[in-house]
Amino acid sequence: MTTISMDDFLDGGMLKEKSFRKQVAEIDWSQYKGDRVLVRGCAEVVIPTWAFLILTAQLAQFVDRIYFGELHSAVKIFTKEKN
Repeated sequence: MTTISMDDFLDGGMLKEKSFRKQVAEIDWSQYKGDRVLVRGCAEVVIPTWAFLILTAQLAQFVDRIYFGELHSAVKIFTKEKN
């Protein structure tokens, strides 16, 4: 399982929308094709809901499953339908 931490998107200790969107746009999301991805939201600062929605929208195009939280208690939030 691949982990994406919201801490990696902080800019100057804060999550700034303009900076966040720029970072998200620069990621090659196809590298996660077929993976199971855990989005860790336990950042040092409060992460707005829109940030999780943006990440989920990008990931859902490529991954098989998306989880949220910590590895030992992850909550499944997306499963790609099999044809």
